[in-house]
Amino acid sequence: MQKRITLFCTFLLASVFAYGQNIIVKGTVKDQKGETLPGVSVRVKDSDAGVATDVNGAFSINTAPNSTLIFSYIGFATKEQAVSGQTVMNIVLAEGNKALNEVVVVGYGTQRKGDITGAVSVIGKKDLDQRPNTQIGNLIEGKTAGVQVVSPSGSPSATLSIKIRGTNSINAGSSPLYVIDGVPAQDTRSLNPADIESISVLKDASSAAIYGAQGANGVVLITTKRGTTAKPKVELSAYYGVASVRKKLDVLNADQYRQLATDLGYSTDWTKYNANTDWQDEIFRTGASQNYQLAVSGKNEGTSYYISGGFAKQLGVIESSEMARANFKVNLDQKVNNWLTIGTNVAYTRYNDVSITDDTNVNGGGVLLGALTTPPNIGIFNADGTYASNPFQQWENPLASLYGSTRPYKNQRLLGNAYGEIKFTPDLKFRSSLGIDYINAVSDYFLDPYLTSYGRQNNGIARNETNLTNYWISDNTLTYAKKIGKNNFNILGGFVAQKYRYENTYIQTTGFSGNTIPTTNAGSVIGSAYNNKSEKFNNSIIGRVNYDYAGKYLFTANFRADASSVFGPNTRWGYFPSFSAGWRLSEESFLKDVTVINDLKLRAGYGIVGNDQISNSNYYSYLGGVSSGSNYIIGGNIQPGNYPSSIENRNLKWEETKQTNIGIDLTILNNRLTFSADAYIKDTKDLLQTYPVPRSTGFDFALKNIGTLRNKGLEFLVSSKNIVQKDFQWNTDFNISFNRNEVTALYGQQYFLNTISGRSEASLVTEGQPMGVFYGYIYEGVDPQTGNALYLTKSGEKSSSPSADDRTIIGNPNPDFIYGLTNTFSYKDFSFTLFLQGSQGNDIFNATRIETEGMTGPQNQSTAILSRWTTPGQVTNIPKASVNNTDNSRISTRFVENGSYLRVKTATLSYNLPKTIASKLRLANIRVYATGENLFTFTKYSGFDPEVNAFTSGNSANTNGGFGIDYGTYPQTRNLIFGLNASF
Repeated sequence: MQKRITLFCTFLLASVFAYGQNIIVKGTVKDQKGETLPGVSVRVKDSDAGVATDVNGAFSINTAPNSTLIFSYIGFATKEQAVSGQTVMNIVLAEGNKALNEVVVVGYGTQRKGDITGAVSVIGKKDLDQRPNTQIGNLIEGKTAGVQVVSPSGSPSATLSIKIRGTNSINAGSSPLYVIDGVPAQDTRSLNPADIESISVLKDASSAAIYGAQGANGVVLITTKRGTTAKPKVELSAYYGVASVRKKLDVLNADQYRQLATDLGYSTDWTKYNANTDWQDEIFRTGASQNYQLAVSGKNEGTSYYISGGFAKQLGVIESSEMARANFKVNLDQKVNNWLTIGTNVAYTRYNDVSITDDTNVNGGGVLLGALTTPPNIGIFNADGTYASNPFQQWENPLASLYGSTRPYKNQRLLGNAYGEIKFTPDLKFRSSLGIDYINAVSDYFLDPYLTSYGRQNNGIARNETNLTNYWISDNTLTYAKKIGKNNFNILGGFVAQKYRYENTYIQTTGFSGNTIPTTNAGSVIGSAYNNKSEKFNNSIIGRVNYDYAGKYLFTANFRADASSVFGPNTRWGYFPSFSAGWRLSEESFLKDVTVINDLKLRAGYGIVGNDQISNSNYYSYLGGVSSGSNYIIGGNIQPGNYPSSIENRNLKWEETKQTNIGIDLTILNNRLTFSADAYIKDTKDLLQTYPVPRSTGFDFALKNIGTLRNKGLEFLVSSKNIVQKDFQWNTDFNISFNRNEVTALYGQQYFLNTISGRSEASLVTEGQPMGVFYGYIYEGVDPQTGNALYLTKSGEKSSSPSADDRTIIGNPNPDFIYGLTNTFSYKDFSFTLFLQGSQGNDIFNATRIETEGMTGPQNQSTAILSRWTTPGQVTNIPKASVNNTDNSRISTRFVENGSYLRVKTATLSYNLPKTIASKLRLANIRVYATGENLFTFTKYSGFDPEVNAFTSGNSANTNGGFGIDYGTYPQTRNLIFGLNASF
């Protein structure tokens, strides 16, 4: 018995001793999909000991049998697992911060979002699905920091422009480069938003430098949808909406107008003009929109496909304005074998619209200002069926401007590419792609020779203009990706060739004998005709290196060398490098145990990018240009001869922007709160400007690289999961951006821009000021004795006749900051999204009021002039009426208003039908929703709408410096949309 006790004690002591010794624990770490995870940190709790999983997700660690292992990996929830004497442990990590693991499209490739070191914003499917729309600009607006969407008008045919981190040029383009499935594009109006999967915005030079001379204004990468499920998926979406104007402006009625006309000295037989027409009621209508999209997608046996077709149409809130678009899309990827993949992305679009004339006065055919200034005393038609005119001048009424002419615009576009990808080894692949963007656009115009006074004067007018854009691009890249322990390399190199060709023809004829044939061949007199062709060719060499060590230390370097045919041979090649680095502090030992921090990364980058966005009319500016004696045909005869038109400049080059960016990304509270901040400085030099040259050269001006400007700013983005419960969730996304723009050097040059209604210019580009500041006189009220307007002179006196030198800066259209706030509430199958968007600190120059408060002619006026000066001694702020005299309505602070606004941009209530109901309808799911757009606008601005930018189309100083001017601009509309999304 004693012997047995002795043996038992010996065994027990040996077991305790053995258990106290370390053991080797091996295993693998996978995600919930079964994919192995390389680089996972495996640490012994309460110890410095640790290893990382290898390329196959395997690990081996020496530890005590009673220890606890901690498994952590970026983007996944940290997991603690007791060893309990086990020697084999297979671990599955649950996703934590999913955003870090999202694959983000970057230039010529993809990257894990958590590894990005530049300033890149992503607008994903969740954001895109929240708002039905017909233009991508609306999808981006207010959704990401640093991006300002500039709307020239609320017309269905308006093209929205996007400014990334401020205006970056004076005379060249300031729009970003759009890249659609790898094909650069400039026109996004015909792009179908329903086909978009995600949008990546490359905001800083370190991320955009891979696009070299095209990246100075930022890059918007648009990725369209592809097949993702083995079972074919059919998706149907449809909506119908109505639209209305937010407000009307008060103008004089018939009796009030008759009194004003009498005061101005106009007389007529008023018995002939006894109507009381509300012209705003006549031109405004309830707009309508409809959109239908059908898509089929799938992925199986190496084939991925996405096929879609759709139709969208909008009738604007102003009579006759409309837009229609039919689209067809095919994305196809085929894995031929284990080393070859081929595919194509092709989109065909037919786009039509009918635009109206806005941003000009009634004399120029402006419909909005026509509605405000046409006398209410006349009707729409004369007794003979022709359109009635102003009784004192042959200015058309606004309905004549809308329906007295036909003006269809038609556009056909083929956009896409075909590619092949060869995988030489698991680490090395080659990709070759050929893309095209072919656009054929035709504009027609016919003014009836009978219905309008202008038509009768010219016996009809017909115009035809054809614009053909033929663009191709060839990309060839070699990519090497390798993981060696904790080191992760991705190296890309390649070359790019691209060519643009533009062709334009135009002809105008007059002298029609009738209105049955509306084409130019029926006109008896050729008024003008011309034909232009231009080409641009670019060659590029690109390279990039991505490196990270254990997901902790991140580094990216880009390089691109560009040569462009539009610049001088002495400076044809440009070189655009960038560098950026990231440090994930949350992976350091001193923060590893701070459980409140899920991810913390610092970023810094620097790069040089270029801007080659010059109009095709300047493609040969470095050469000494020659022009014909006349572009016009007079009396059927071409005017002969030609002459030198521009001086040679063989050193002409692209504009260059250097940008520095620093940022921080932070995720805390179990991934419930995410915060990002960026600070940047952008310095642009070698601006393309016309500059005076000695008259001895035989020329007045030459196109040169002179001038500099700077943009600097701060951006903040916050996302939070406020409530996360089984049946109820509340998420918030907020972003705010501060940008300061300054023209730092123009070497004595100034640009006076945007002349208003025969008065002086309203905008100025000058050194030391932001782009496009308002320029004019300081208004000091009305002289009680004379009724004349008073203005402050440089000497500090008040004068009714100041000199041009008394003008000064009177306002700034650039906002102090822009912001967007989105709240999403979900309860079971219901969801409600409220999106607020706003701008603060910007001024608007209300040039519409110059037309409606100027009292210089027989136009109708605003009710504000009812308090105008009429007798000596009267104290008022509205000067007297003075026919043919613009002194009382000069460009001045009188018409500068606060343009700040907060807008309920969208509010969407949706309901997902229960699966039981959907299955009875043989559907996988069905969602119905109601969306309100621009429901409420909080602003002090007195005009139709505070989102006004009358002169922001094209590439010019007027475009870049024309923000914030309202000159009878088509207003933004309030929309109510009902729709459904279904899949099966």
